[in-house]
Amino acid sequence: MKKLIVAALATALTSITTAGAETYPSRSITIIVPFSAGGPTDALARVLGDRMRQTLGQPIVVENVIGAGGTIGVGRAVHAAPDGYTLSIGHLGTHVVNGAIYPMNFDLVKDLQPVAMIASNPMMIVTKNDIPAKNLKELIAWIKSNDGKATAGTAGVGSGSHFSGVYLGQLIGAKFQFVPYRGTGPALLDLVAGQIDLIVDQASNSMAQVKAGKIRPYAITSEKRVAAAPDVPTVDEAGLPGFYVELWSGIWVPRGTPKDIIGKLNAAIRDALADPAVRKRLEETGLDIPPHEMQTPEALGAHQKAEVNKWWPMIKAANIKID
Repeated sequence: MKKLIVAALATALTSITTAGAETYPSRSITIIVPFSAGGPTDALARVLGDRMRQTLGQPIVVENVIGAGGTIGVGRAVHAAPDGYTLSIGHLGTHVVNGAIYPMNFDLVKDLQPVAMIASNPMMIVTKNDIPAKNLKELIAWIKSNDGKATAGTAGVGSGSHFSGVYLGQLIGAKFQFVPYRGTGPALLDLVAGQIDLIVDQASNSMAQVKAGKIRPYAITSEKRVAAAPDVPTVDEAGLPGFYVELWSGIWVPRGTPKDIIGKLNAAIRDALADPAVRKRLEETGLDIPPHEMQTPEALGAHQKAEVNKWWPMIKAANIKID
């Protein structure tokens, strides 16, 4: 009798487990954005999450967990249950560069599993309108004449705007006064208000203010111009060849998340990226959508590791660290 009861319980538990896997998702899914609301990563998460909801049949909740250049938000996701209900969205800064700057109790590569690369985004050098420089060469001359005085907004140590600004300073032989914010959304507001001088910002974040004439663009940190701002030259064209920074973005889940769940999430992301309405919204802000073959978990994982090998030695050689 006891054997029969044990067997029945085992069968029941197996059925419950199987049903749970088959019915994923059965409740809302949270995307943790490691920056403040209103910034480029937050906007990307909301556009993508809104479309993923249609495929997955459950609400997608965006939670902004800010601090320490994005490491607090990423850490929250790392330590969440590996059940597919907590996703980590981030980019080159949060999921590669921060590992060389911040002390962490987790490993960005080993403790997260890749789901999909979702977009790439060159940076744009932008200033407040009061800056006298009319082109990039004049801006570089102005920065050098104000060496150590020009203020550059960032989303914190290790953020894309920070390490891009450090990289720019190295190339031109000048230093900035970096002003950290809770995200580049708030930094951009201060740039428009004239409270800071410049930002090396994600093109998608600055595009609307550039088009409105509220800030001045100087160059795109890419080998090609962006369709959303065809009049803004590349760094090669503007006189700073080789200053290439592309802030690609992706989605990860905690280590141990079942492969079938990762597969469902990946399929939902691919559906979203194939939607013409989603593509139009992203492309209008200057984002590039990766080709289909780069949207796999394997492709994101390989790219992340390659970027660690590229950027970590550069970051450490530049002695970028928390003050």
